[in-house]
Amino acid sequence: MHVVESAGGSANRAPQAGLASFAVLGWVALLALVGAQVAGFALSPPDRDMGHLQKIMYVHVPAAWNAFLAFTIVFVASLLYLWRRSERHDLLAASAAEVGVVLTALTLALGSIWGRPTWGVWWTWDPRLTTTAILLVMYAGYLALRAFTEDAERRARWSAAVGVLGFLNVPIVYLSVRWWRTLHQVQSSPSTVDSAYVLGLRLNAIAFFLVFLYFLLVRYRAARLERAADELLEEAALVQGGAHG
Repeated sequence: MHVVESAGGSANRAPQAGLASFAVLGWVALLALVGAQVAGFALSPPDRDMGHLQKIMYVHVPAAWNAFLAFTIVFVASLLYLWRRSERHDLLAASAAEVGVVLTALTLALGSIWGRPTWGVWWTWDPRLTTTAILLVMYAGYLALRAFTEDAERRARWSAAVGVLGFLNVPIVYLSVRWWRTLHQVQSSPSTVDSAYVLGLRLNAIAFFLVFLYFLLVRYRAARLERAADELLEEAALVQGGAHG
């Protein structure tokens, strides 16, 4: 009896330990984001032309980078699912797609806020903006496909195909500012921005990555729990059906 209770106590402590780890990561990500923003504003001067408005780069650019990272994970996890038919790869792809859609929407919103005083309009059909908007619509469609497909295996197979094909637009978005004439500046990176803004950009890139990782892990864990709950409901329905039969 004592052994059973100890085993049960260990099993109950495991989820609690997992939740504690997520909470720690969440707080670390939040503090890193706040600290990176403060450092970015305090340690870098206002831009000669745009003033402090230029510092929206510290959130706009890292949001875009991590959106690309999210869709890369969707691509890799989708390929792995098509190869191994593993449920965890399907759930990882879906979780990354959700986070990526949020980050892409944030990227577009921040870009519009930045573009209004810089270009004089909230939106223009610039190649970078247009291809990014297409990317958002494609992965929103990916999530809609998952939401409206009831069969789990068919949902995973179809969404994996969309996840692979949708990724083809990621390098197009990234290279659009070099392939076409565009209002948008070339890709911002520590090698292309003024040295005064490099530290702030790097700190915010790290902070945004921690935020991205936190949301990805939380969403993946939730997806696993949702799938386990669905399986329990299906088993209960089969048992009830067998009892009535």
